[in-house]
Amino acid sequence: MHDVRLIRETPDAFDQGMARRGLEPAAERILELDRRRRAAQTALQEMLTRRNAVSKQVGAAKRNGEDAADLIAEVQSLKDGITANEASEKVLDRDLEAILEGLPNLPAADVPDGNTEDDNREVRTHGDKPDFDFAVREHFDIGEDLGYMDFGAAARLSGARFVVLRGALARLERALAAFMLDLHTQEHGFSEIVTPVLVRENALYGTGQLPKFAEDLYKTADDYWLIPTAEVTLTNLAADGILDEAELPQRMTAWTQCFRSEAGAAGKDTRGMLRQHQFSKVEMVCVTHPDQSDAELERMTGCAEEVLKRLGLHYRVVVLCTGDLGFGARKTYDIEVWLPGQGTYREISSCSNCGDFQARRMKARFRPRGEKGTRFVNTLNGSGLAVGRTMIAIIENYQNADGSITVPEVLRPYMGGLERIASKERTGQ
Repeated sequence: MHDVRLIRETPDAFDQGMARRGLEPAAERILELDRRRRAAQTALQEMLTRRNAVSKQVGAAKRNGEDAADLIAEVQSLKDGITANEASEKVLDRDLEAILEGLPNLPAADVPDGNTEDDNREVRTHGDKPDFDFAVREHFDIGEDLGYMDFGAAARLSGARFVVLRGALARLERALAAFMLDLHTQEHGFSEIVTPVLVRENALYGTGQLPKFAEDLYKTADDYWLIPTAEVTLTNLAADGILDEAELPQRMTAWTQCFRSEAGAAGKDTRGMLRQHQFSKVEMVCVTHPDQSDAELERMTGCAEEVLKRLGLHYRVVVLCTGDLGFGARKTYDIEVWLPGQGTYREISSCSNCGDFQARRMKARFRPRGEKGTRFVNTLNGSGLAVGRTMIAIIENYQNADGSITVPEVLRPYMGGLERIASKERTGQ
């Protein structure tokens, strides 16, 4: 949500920010509604003041035995006017909010301009692409041949874009999540949180998924929503609260199931595990002081990168251009891992600084040290990592000519010492 006062002070800068997003100017329309709303508020306050004054005159007239009919008529007229102004103010409030809640965050000054992902700018790379002396395959071919990845069974249960994992691959998913959580909590200073995956509408509104992206979400018959990411629950832990400055930053991580309808992805990545309706993810969220949010974005991105470094996976980091930036973000780094089976990079983490955009929607504030007033916190979120996509990367980067998968050394303690995932027939699993 945007600060109307800031739009009043710098309307041209606001419209320039919207233009960078590819949107039409909105400041004039917003400020006109704001002027009408403030006029209605002023008129309402004047009527309330006048009504109180006249009501006192009515009481005095009655005590003195004077005729108060005209005064009583004025009080009634003022009541009618107050009712009408209250209704008008509510309508103007709703109209103004409807515009503001549909507008994305303003991009940071150092975000590159562009229209599509092709305009994203590479920041750095790490590691080398693996060399193979055999024809590499994609993860779904490898997983199905091993007997541990079953899309047919999932389709019979739930339809397309689901998977059943068995045996060593089921354990690999659990191992990856445990490894990520241990790294983030023991070395990166995050607190592990277990949150619900069903939330009320206000939680999704607070982080910006609603109302604009309702079609991408799943809703139950009794008005609960399934979370698309633990960003929703972790960030909303700060909603409607006032933190002390000394409590910042708050760094949280959670491993949850996530649910997305993929409404805008018809025909994309229909095979395999890349784009599923249900998937697990280790999420990182930070609630921080506004002066520290830029540095926190760099830190959070580094935490996500460290997972890939320890897994020995080649990746690159790109900063998203204005046309590819998410709705609530002011700046985002995508980490893209190399998938040899596809011969391309694919996003495995997205780390975003939302500034105070979500905080305003959630009314999440802090009290600066030594001050009486409050300020809005800044919120950040990032995948640390998407577990299913990390599994894909391991399967494709650590595949062997005989169809087996070498288990990265850092994961072997989580896999009971297993060094290689071979077919069910060979292992007897």
